[in-house]
Amino acid sequence: MLDVLRELRLTTVCSNAACPNQGECYSQGTATFMIMGNVCTRDCQFCAVRHGAAPPLQQDEPDRLAHAVQQLQLKHVVITSVTRDDLPDGGAEHFARTIRAVRKTNPQVTIEVLTPDFQGDAASLDIVISARPDVFNHNLETTRRLTPEIRSGADYERSLTMLNDVASRQAHPVVKSGFMLGLGEDEKDIEELLADLRGAGVEMLTIGQYLQPGKDNRPVHKFYTPAEFTALEERARQLGFAHVAAGPFVRSSYHAELSLKETDRQP
Repeated sequence: MLDVLRELRLTTVCSNAACPNQGECYSQGTATFMIMGNVCTRDCQFCAVRHGAAPPLQQDEPDRLAHAVQQLQLKHVVITSVTRDDLPDGGAEHFARTIRAVRKTNPQVTIEVLTPDFQGDAASLDIVISARPDVFNHNLETTRRLTPEIRSGADYERSLTMLNDVASRQAHPVVKSGFMLGLGEDEKDIEELLADLRGAGVEMLTIGQYLQPGKDNRPVHKFYTPAEFTALEERARQLGFAHVAAGPFVRSSYHAELSLKETDRQP
């Protein structure tokens, strides 16, 4: 897999975000592709991805990614990106071109996108959804109270509005979101977050433990026990989420294909 990624000059969030599941996912032939470069225009406190001035888009990237999916014989593809506030549409058209390229070359593949918030621009969201991904994912990452200090340039209500917009559409893709624990939230914060996500129409949910990726990132406030994750998973299911993955090493794309199969909203 690594040889293919290097040959086609593709980036994965697996390595750039220092995901703890890289070995497992690579051994199973799965990866989450990160498009539009590896430099983010925002500087979130939890993230290991470099931030600064982002490079120009590579116009052949959608076709290269589609070719990689074909070579690796993937069945489910996750496509995410850095945040590109420097682009007029936030990179929405590049997302759409990538979805269409993958589907044209690999019609049997299910496609999940994990997008930034596009600064709340409804037209950008329309562009992505019009390309018909099977799963639309946008992470809230943390609670309402902690969002201003954790998520650079983000807005809690704006993210909820975007998720609800997708969930309210006729024949919409599966709507997914996720958040981390250990950033300084309390029980009341978590309960509010779960209720807000379900109220916005989110069907699939991931909950993981925040791990400080570098000395300049926010320190871990608390390490949650497996029992606490199990309790949160049960609570989320009580609220009506169709699928919940909760655990210390759970990340947005962890077992993404299996999670989709376990919902009753399979494409």
